[in-house]
Amino acid sequence: MKKLILSGVLFLFILSILYSQDTNLRPMTVDDALNMVRIGDVQMSPDGKWVFFSKSELDWEKNKRKKKYFMISAAGGAAIPYVGEAGGSSFQFSPDGKSLTFRRTIDENSQIFIISLSGGEAVQLTDHKNSINKYKWSADSKSIFFTAEEPRSEEEQKEYDLGDDAVFVFEGANGRREARWKNLWIFDISTQQEKRLTNEKLIINEFDIAPDGKHVVFAATQHAAENYFWKSELYYLDVNSQKQVRLTKNSSPEGNILWAPDGKTFIYHAPTDENYDLTHGYLWIMNPETREKQKLTKPNQGNISTLSWTPDGKSLLFNETRRTDLNLHRLDIATGNITDITNVRGTLRTLAYSKDRTKMVYSYSNFNAPPDLYVSALPELNPVRLTDSNPWIKKEIQLAESKVISWKSKDGMEIEGVLYVPGNTEAREKLPLIVTIHGGPPGRFANSFRDMFHIYAGLGYASFGPNIRGSDSYGDDLLCALQGDVGGGEYDDVMSGVDYLIEKDIADPDRLGVRGWSWGGILGSWVITQTDRFKAASLGAMVGSWTAESGPGLSFDLRLHYIDGAHWTNPEEWRKVSSLWYVKNVTTATLLLHGSEDLVSTPGQAMMFFHALKEIGKAPVRYVRFPREPHGFREPRHQRRRDIEEIRWMQKYINGIEWIPWKRKE
Repeated sequence: MKKLILSGVLFLFILSILYSQDTNLRPMTVDDALNMVRIGDVQMSPDGKWVFFSKSELDWEKNKRKKKYFMISAAGGAAIPYVGEAGGSSFQFSPDGKSLTFRRTIDENSQIFIISLSGGEAVQLTDHKNSINKYKWSADSKSIFFTAEEPRSEEEQKEYDLGDDAVFVFEGANGRREARWKNLWIFDISTQQEKRLTNEKLIINEFDIAPDGKHVVFAATQHAAENYFWKSELYYLDVNSQKQVRLTKNSSPEGNILWAPDGKTFIYHAPTDENYDLTHGYLWIMNPETREKQKLTKPNQGNISTLSWTPDGKSLLFNETRRTDLNLHRLDIATGNITDITNVRGTLRTLAYSKDRTKMVYSYSNFNAPPDLYVSALPELNPVRLTDSNPWIKKEIQLAESKVISWKSKDGMEIEGVLYVPGNTEAREKLPLIVTIHGGPPGRFANSFRDMFHIYAGLGYASFGPNIRGSDSYGDDLLCALQGDVGGGEYDDVMSGVDYLIEKDIADPDRLGVRGWSWGGILGSWVITQTDRFKAASLGAMVGSWTAESGPGLSFDLRLHYIDGAHWTNPEEWRKVSSLWYVKNVTTATLLLHGSEDLVSTPGQAMMFFHALKEIGKAPVRYVRFPREPHGFREPRHQRRRDIEEIRWMQKYINGIEWIPWKRKE
């Protein structure tokens, strides 16, 4: 039955060839990317008969995306509008399958609402004094457990509203911004009453409830998690007595908690049981009564998601990223054997299961297919397609030709990446090449739809995304190869990949550009200080001085994983891997993009790099700062401006073109 998906991938490949011969197809634009419908909020009813999901569509006039919500039969057919325009978030089916719950903001606080699947309007369930954060149903559908931040007292709130809002940074629950302790509560469905379960100076980040509803395991920190989330610990709570026991005391971040069906053990994910090592980590099974634990040595090649026990408690279902693909697998706990339930080329992301794990809903995408929803029985793949969210792409757009490539880096390490070239190129002339560096550093380029690569292909560029050392999904050897080698081996990986494409007569060595966001912008800034081969660079959310960013930004991983010691004990090493110290070498025309509210890579970093390049005067430079935007941009008009300005920059300095952007059709 797996051939159905594989033949679908082959069919898309054949279509891409046919498209290249269809003169009616047009290049993709930034506006096409903005206009794409996105699927989210996917849930499956416990009996596997229904799927709930949302469609996110662009509202250009209001400068935001608007969601609409639907229910659809797992057998396919027409989707039925559901929930209404008021919408919500954190949707969950009750375990008995009779209701759907979600969070909705009312009087400035997020509360839990419920709607019966038999019909009727959504009804507000909770009236908590503060906003409800995460919540979960008990297995018997009689109660809901939730976390919420501690509210201010009336006097504190009065003073706060009058302006007494000073932040004592990293004191109490505060991080760089104000925060409150986050505790656990239970809401009884029949009595409509809530009860506090914890009253601690803790920030509870996640939790799971034992099948009998009598115990909870939760992960919490004793201070703000930002830059210190690796100090998360596990706690075991008796619901009736409210007695809690701390289960771990280490420097390893525990998370992804999930009780076993028999309620005797639970599973969680952590790098080790001692320290925060830079690895993909492992699954651990613990008995909370005895604290005995078992380490599962597999899986550990990539990132694990949608982890679930089989009803008999003998196996685990999980998605794992492996190289450029994502598939569903099953682990037999007793033997340690892993069975591939799916083995497709592309990204098959399981989103939800039926209660008996005999059915799943998943999204599938690849280089030329945006994500859409499918349902299949388990364990054999027999897909039923539920959505076709962007049919116009197949009908109208000339997509790139895309594939996975591999080459040897300077030290002989095998590196893999993705390559997109224009789909309408008949004579294979050498192309202008844009290298895109991923974020993380433990990110990766996958076999999935990337609109910006298709947009650049429509403009005549080849796009190259290398999965350099530090990337995840290739095992710990590649992931950890960046330790103690920031700017070294990863730079060689990028440049050896560029040379490979030049040798293959794909890339024009005189028309090279580099772009990246977050770590991609960081490494991109390093690249242009080490070579003059790139004509243009677009650096988003970059960092040029690691010392200056230690504290203002999210820099825990650099000190813990990538550079030996802190900057106050090893200042020379921190300086050696900071691009700002080599900025006088830059001859590449450089565009800097940054959100003014970015707390991951703070905007002062871009300003320092910009100021230096401006003062030195050897290379053209422009800095565009976007008000209100965090690390990942949210506002569509800012997203469009960011992408338009980047393309304009690349066209000017790579191809010598004064490019005129597309006019947006309202």
